[in-house]
Amino acid sequence: MAPRTTLPAVARPVGTVTRGTTNPNRLRRQDRWIAAVHGPALRRSATPPLTVDLGYGAAPWTAVELLSRLRAEDPRTRLYGIEIEPARVAAARPYEREGLEFRHGGFEVPVPGEVSLIRAANVLRQYDEEQVAAVWERLRRRLAPDGLLVEGTCDEIGRRHVWVALGRSGPRTVTFATRLGSLARPSDLAERLPKALIHRNVPGEPVHAFLRDFDRAWAAAAPFASLGARQRWIRTVRDLAADWPVTDGPRRWRQGEVTVRWEALAPRT
Repeated sequence: MAPRTTLPAVARPVGTVTRGTTNPNRLRRQDRWIAAVHGPALRRSATPPLTVDLGYGAAPWTAVELLSRLRAEDPRTRLYGIEIEPARVAAARPYEREGLEFRHGGFEVPVPGEVSLIRAANVLRQYDEEQVAAVWERLRRRLAPDGLLVEGTCDEIGRRHVWVALGRSGPRTVTFATRLGSLARPSDLAERLPKALIHRNVPGEPVHAFLRDFDRAWAAAAPFASLGARQRWIRTVRDLAADWPVTDGPRRWRQGEVTVRWEALAPRT
C-alpha cells in the first residue's frame, strides 16, 4: 500500500455524528450515475483524480464500492473515506489499500489539494434546512474547477434515491432514481428528497408541482405497463420532458433515472 499522506491533525471536525446506517450496494444507483456523468471529467484530469466519500457510515462498504466503480472509468482514481466518528475510521482502516484511505474529519474535508468529486449521501438529512446552503458552499470551495459535489438521500437498501449535483458555482441538477419494480407512483420518491427540498413538497413550491405532474404522466402511461415498468417509466419521462427541463435521455431513463435542472425545482424562497 502507498504511504499514508500526512496532514495536520483535525482539532474539531465540522459537523455532527450521523446514525451511520449503511449496507453493501446501498448507493449503487448513485455510483452508476456518477461514473457515467462525471467519468469524462475524471479522465481529463492531468493528475490522478482525488475523490471523497464524506460520511460513509459505520462500515466502509460505500467507499470501497465507489472507488471500484470510478476506477472502471479512470484507474488512477484515489479515494478518501471521511468520517466524523473516530471509531468508524478505526474500523475502516483494515480495508485500506493502494489509492484508498480513511480519515477522521467532517465538512472541512481534510484531504490534500482540490477534489474532483465529493459524495455526501444521507449526511444532511439530520440537519436543519437552513444549514444546507452553508454546508454546500463550504464543500464546493474544495472542488477542482470541473469538480462535482453530489448530495442526497436514499432508503436503507438503495431502492429509492434523490440527489443534487453541484459544481463550484452552485447546484446544477436533481436526479430521481429508483428500482422500478418497487414503485407504485413517482411521488413515492418524495420521502427521499434531499434536505434542501424535502420540506418544500407542498402546494406552491416547484418540487411539489413536478411530482404532481410526474404522477399524472405515470398514470397516462399506464397502457405501457403491459410492456414492463421500464417502458412505462420511459414513456412517462418522455411526456414529462415536454413541460420540465429534463437533462438526460433514454439511456439513463432505462436505469430508472431522470435528471432535471435545479432551477426548475429550487425552493421559491
